[in-house]
Amino acid sequence: MKTPHPEPAPSPTADAWLEVLASRDFTSWLAEQHLSLACTTYQTAKLFLLGRRNDGALSVFERTFNRCMGLWSDGQTMWMSSEFQLWRFENVLLSGVWHEGYDQLYIPRIGYTTGDLDAHDLVVEPGGRVVFANTKFSCLATTTPQSSFAPLWRPAFISKLAPEDRCHLNGVALRDGRVQYVTVVAQSDATDGWRDRRRDGGCVIDVQTGNVVVSGLSMPHSPRFYRGQLWVLNSGAGQLGRVDLQRGTFEPVAFCPGYLRGLAFSGDYALVTLSKPRHEATFRGLPLSDELLRRGTDAQCGIQVVDLRTGDVVHWLRMEGQVTELYDVVTLPGATRPMALGFKTNEIQRLLSVGEPGIL
Repeated sequence: MKTPHPEPAPSPTADAWLEVLASRDFTSWLAEQHLSLACTTYQTAKLFLLGRRNDGALSVFERTFNRCMGLWSDGQTMWMSSEFQLWRFENVLLSGVWHEGYDQLYIPRIGYTTGDLDAHDLVVEPGGRVVFANTKFSCLATTTPQSSFAPLWRPAFISKLAPEDRCHLNGVALRDGRVQYVTVVAQSDATDGWRDRRRDGGCVIDVQTGNVVVSGLSMPHSPRFYRGQLWVLNSGAGQLGRVDLQRGTFEPVAFCPGYLRGLAFSGDYALVTLSKPRHEATFRGLPLSDELLRRGTDAQCGIQVVDLRTGDVVHWLRMEGQVTELYDVVTLPGATRPMALGFKTNEIQRLLSVGEPGIL
């Protein structure tokens, strides 16, 4: 039984700069799944933690990290890529312990300074090694104490490591504990060449074999291997779908009205982040633009919950105001109402915790 806990003051996101709306049963779904969410927006440099208040209302907690993008979490540890650093957060609250009305408290414990690599997705292997999409150098990389990064793999069509974002390698997925798949926007070996193939140049590559497993995608993101299937976002078409690895085809499962970047799963459900266009030309020439027009709707910013059994959007969350783009989303299993510490206030200086005694 969790100890009684007071409600803190309303979240700072209650100010006019951001309005968060949710479908009627969104927080009930969080309770049923016994989880909370974390998501990032590099556009406004925010890490959001989404949970439930005592009265069942949505809890929105935010911290500032410049250009925060990729997320990975197992519930206890959370990794995040940012403008020129990778951050490892740890939840310091034991089960049943609350801090100022929150049952999980994530503190940035380790930061790797990489320089500006435009790091996107990141994953953590079972042995603890972090692997991230080094988008600027068109490769997969890991951290090293001596250097900005250590390259691990690059597509066969990339002739050399150079800070030129040639193919926009943005997504990485584990399969059975090993890095298996990446997404690229185009098979380009020229500086910024991917922008010329945004409509249909995207593909998913098997890292272990070097083979392209599916092509013809529009700006794909977030490959994820879940329940024996490879899932991916066909972002430029607003589609969540799975890849038939035998046939090398993409099978759309759901359309979401926005540019899709982040993907996570819980049970029979997928969570997808949506973004509005950055400027008027963002969606120009993409299938998404035509589909939004055909459906008579505008692009949204938020999170949609898709039932994988039917392809229906069963719950949603929308952000209005200054936040118009989201990048990644992860689930925080077992969390009711999470929070985090950042570097804009002195909380991180004052809040201390003591670990298990060691041996000298």
